[in-house]
Amino acid sequence: MSVEKRPTVLSGIQPSGRLTIGNYLGALKHWLGLHDQFDCYYMLVDLHAITVRQDPALLRERCHEFLALYIACGLDPRHNVLFVQSHVPQHAELAWVLNTFTQMGELNRMTQFKDKSAKHADNINAGLFGYPVLMAADILLYQAERVPVGDDQKQHLELTRDIALRFNNVHGPVFTVPEPMIPPVGARIMGLQTPTAKMSKSGDAETDAIYLLDEPAVITRKIKRAVTDTENAIRFDVANKPGVSNLLSMLAALSDETMPALEARFDGKGYGHLKGEVAERVVALLEPIQARYHEVRAAPDYLQQVLRDGAARATKKAAITLGRVHDALGFIPR
Repeated sequence: MSVEKRPTVLSGIQPSGRLTIGNYLGALKHWLGLHDQFDCYYMLVDLHAITVRQDPALLRERCHEFLALYIACGLDPRHNVLFVQSHVPQHAELAWVLNTFTQMGELNRMTQFKDKSAKHADNINAGLFGYPVLMAADILLYQAERVPVGDDQKQHLELTRDIALRFNNVHGPVFTVPEPMIPPVGARIMGLQTPTAKMSKSGDAETDAIYLLDEPAVITRKIKRAVTDTENAIRFDVANKPGVSNLLSMLAALSDETMPALEARFDGKGYGHLKGEVAERVVALLEPIQARYHEVRAAPDYLQQVLRDGAARATKKAAITLGRVHDALGFIPR
């Protein structure tokens, strides 16, 4: 009896800064359980991270920290392929090939390149410019049918689709053309102090983000100091009440309640009630995650084994795709 091939899901996070509640609610939470339907590949994209100068020791530490948090949040390495991007050399090899199927004008239009260039004006390097091509290689290597992305990455996924179609039109159906997987609630958690900008794991303001490893008292203090407004009415209105709307979005993602239900439940109550419940929910979520994280970090041999196994499993699949690409291009087999 033949076994039906399962579709593949792939996603990754840069191991820079510190993982936030926004990363959990917008990404990690939605990765959990996908392995029931998909072959899941989740990576730490350290090659992407070095488009901005990194402290080598801190980058290495963040990779271990993020991997341990992946596991602590519930991503079981037995059911998900967890790996570091630089451990699979096919990412960089395929990126070079895809550079030749990407137009300069396409990369010039990338919003993230413009934003990062403005932030790092003293280091506008070619890697930053070609970032979307490496991202395309990340996705296409694993023939991913679905890619969990936030709103800020949809442009890159569209370029990935264009590159895949362009290559396939020349060389036949080598690549699977991926589709986005965008969670409907909590996909974009904003900053506590700047609720008009996405919560950043690499931001400068400590009080703007809730980090997954923050202590309960710190979490509560940050949420109680979150920016709201002077109206003291709890309703979801992003344009006019971004701070309150952000707290409601967090609560909706944490409680799985609908926005109308939350608005009805908080009708007539003050912002203190809303902030208090958000803080309680976040602390309750993160306490067991933090406990599991410390268990994993106390077992370095286990972490290294996860990295070795993940790299081996990812490389096996990536090598098949790269072999097909080389064959299509007419390269002499190794």
